[in-house]
Amino acid sequence: MARLPSVTRRVEVTTWSNFPAVPGEIGVPFFAERVAQMNVIDTILQRNETFSKTDFNKDLKIVPSTKTMIIACVDSRVDPADIFGLKPGDAVVIRNVGGRVDPATLRTMGMLGAVTKASGGVLGTGWNLIVLHHTDCGIKPCLTHAPEMLATHLGVEPGSIDAGEINDPYKSIVSDVAALKANPKFPGGFLVTGIVYDVDTGKAEVVVPSALLRPE
Repeated sequence: MARLPSVTRRVEVTTWSNFPAVPGEIGVPFFAERVAQMNVIDTILQRNETFSKTDFNKDLKIVPSTKTMIIACVDSRVDPADIFGLKPGDAVVIRNVGGRVDPATLRTMGMLGAVTKASGGVLGTGWNLIVLHHTDCGIKPCLTHAPEMLATHLGVEPGSIDAGEINDPYKSIVSDVAALKANPKFPGGFLVTGIVYDVDTGKAEVVVPSALLRPE
């Protein structure tokens, strides 16, 4: 049997100079930042330990107890669990940049339909569908700085982006609910509601009143 050629590895001794430098500083600030990051991990794991002992419920079902699906933004200020006082198992939450009804969200909703069916349920009739947009959304600068990326995110051509919808959540929420209603792939039995959350007041306002996605 042929012998495999030997491989010699070059081991580089780690020194302070090997680490990326923070602009204007070398070494120590880099490690200080990493320590801070690890402290965050330690903190959230400690919180999980508390959660597992006090609030965890192993009897939760895959289908949410309120039969509610929420499409919301990834903005850390706009967590539906906080805004609406949700508890584990209350709702399915789909989050993306802007909380938009984009192609990825539509695919996720389709998959959720399959998951619900496999669990013995039916997605649609008897379900609430909430589209949640908010003020001061970070997606707005993308209109100028990353228009092509924004267009891909929304599933449209770059030249067809409506600036008004990007800058005004009261317009974008109407547009997204209309897009859902016009999509024949989703069950018309969803009771859909369009809501705008104000990050300055903490209040949520119904902009598109609750109505069936489509009459069945």
